[in-house]
Amino acid sequence: MVIPSPTDTIDSPPADDARHHEPEPIYGQRCDRFAERRAHYARISSRMANISITLVVVAVAALSVGLWRGMPLLLGLAALAAIGFALSYGYHTLIDRRHQRYDELWKINDEAFRRLRRDWATLPLRHPSSVSGDTHYANDLDVLGHASLQHLLNTAHTPTGQTTLQSWLIAPAAPAAIRERQVAVAELAPLLDFRDELAFHGRQMGGAQVNYELFLRWVEGESWLSQRPWLVWLTRIMPLITIGSMLADATGIFDVPIWAFSIWVHMALILTVGKHADETIERVSARQSAFRIYAELFGLVGAQGFTAPALRRIQSDLTAGGQRADQQMRRLSRIMAFADFRFFLLFFPINLVTLWNFHVLWFLERWQRTTRDRIRTWLAAQGEIEALAALAALAFDQPAWIFPEIVEDRPPLVEAQALGHPLLPDSVRVCNDVRIGPPGTFLLVTGSNMSGKSTLLRAIGTNIALGLAGGPVCAERLTLPPIVLGTSMRVQDSLEQGVSYFMAELQRLKTVVDRAQHVRERPGWTLLFLLDEILHGTNTSERLIAARQIIRHLLSQNAIGAVSTHDLRLADAEGLADTAELVHFTETFTRGPEGVAMRFDYTLRPGIATTTNALKLMEIVGLPVDTLAEQQPLDR
Repeated sequence: MVIPSPTDTIDSPPADDARHHEPEPIYGQRCDRFAERRAHYARISSRMANISITLVVVAVAALSVGLWRGMPLLLGLAALAAIGFALSYGYHTLIDRRHQRYDELWKINDEAFRRLRRDWATLPLRHPSSVSGDTHYANDLDVLGHASLQHLLNTAHTPTGQTTLQSWLIAPAAPAAIRERQVAVAELAPLLDFRDELAFHGRQMGGAQVNYELFLRWVEGESWLSQRPWLVWLTRIMPLITIGSMLADATGIFDVPIWAFSIWVHMALILTVGKHADETIERVSARQSAFRIYAELFGLVGAQGFTAPALRRIQSDLTAGGQRADQQMRRLSRIMAFADFRFFLLFFPINLVTLWNFHVLWFLERWQRTTRDRIRTWLAAQGEIEALAALAALAFDQPAWIFPEIVEDRPPLVEAQALGHPLLPDSVRVCNDVRIGPPGTFLLVTGSNMSGKSTLLRAIGTNIALGLAGGPVCAERLTLPPIVLGTSMRVQDSLEQGVSYFMAELQRLKTVVDRAQHVRERPGWTLLFLLDEILHGTNTSERLIAARQIIRHLLSQNAIGAVSTHDLRLADAEGLADTAELVHFTETFTRGPEGVAMRFDYTLRPGIATTTNALKLMEIVGLPVDTLAEQQPLDR
């Protein structure tokens, strides 16, 4: 039986065709091939299980009858059956690993189908155990959590990969870093086999990723045993004395059992200072299964013939200082294999004679001293390659999307052609041209309920967050200056903190205003504000005055942005009329036998909204509507 190599996968599309492909048929082909190989190994595994059972039965039966009848031939048969079982078991284990491999590869590509369809309910959500950064901005723009950018870009599996991706999504990178990432993402996009291998190895870690910071703190901390050279030499010399005295006693050279005294010394060491050795080994052992996987990941990255500067730099980080990250992690894995003797049934007497754990700890601390200054660099490099691969998966899945152009040498201006919301499926997404800026102006989006105002603002912000992370955006063209986002969209009151909705909104707006002032002090950067239904938690007259003052202040800080509102009078407000670029959404109504029907096309139009729909919506849901009120003219 010929077993294909573990790297035997489906060929990726050539790099030249990366922008001219249909991802769904490619994923379908890969799923079919992986499912076929998975079924192939499942059949072999089933046969090997039957063979193993048969060999066990033959060995037991031949041994029993051979001993009972005293038949050497049957005893020989039992020995051959036992050897056959050992070989069968080893081969069966190998087959099961291949079966698991192709099962995981099938799941990876099946998840790609779910990403394409935005099937959030069945698409796994992986994220770091802790969230850091601007969570208001992340919540407003669906950057983190369910049905978010993080959910869409969910191919990072290691803790550093998940954390790196999250940090990129919630903090804008410098223009040079964005351009560097774009080149790397474009190179990784067609490399499906490489990206699948990254995901496959990362998925093998499982629970070994939990609390990995404890392991890092040990690596970067001070060595304990090495600072006690007397203990190092004592734990080396005492086992030699013990074993030597045992041999001398056994051969009759000495009549005095010196080894008994040595055993008592060993026991004292184990029960006192030995506890620290045991605790350290346990701390490292908790992440043991990850060491081999990290070695494979580091080796996989290092073996690629990358050309993008960011990817070459990552490879350099994994070999800096004459140390190869994959070799060092394999070395640690081998050391921990000796630590596994702790689970051997006869380990206690072995440890009592040899002080085994002290020797294991000494080797661990040698590894610790060698890698102390490099471990975080290696993990950061691994996190970066996973984050780039996640963005590359999106670039491959959406071949019509583009990388934004980062422009630094002109007044801040955001211009987009055919901009759509990246979290919506292709089948329902509606794209619009958008222009925000230059400083001193803002985009005022009007329209009735459910017409698409909030979705437009989120489409702008989400694409900017994605573009500033180095990824592709849902547009035919997008130019961006170096931007910091400030948003006030999903505001919530807090009964626990005694904060009303209006106060919560004021606090959020204060955050945006403070950020505008801070960004103004950073040469070359611009705040882009996105305010959805500004200050609708208070009465109409005060809302108009307050909204005007806030927007005028933001514009005075050279910020640019977009504001959505139901209050059409905001377009005529003193001090804003000359600075507002007016656009709107609208709807159409039809009245039939079943009542009023309403349809939205979600297409952005110039000018201010000319329709409202609150009373029509009341009628549609069956609430009583005053016919005269419904006929009132639109209030400007």
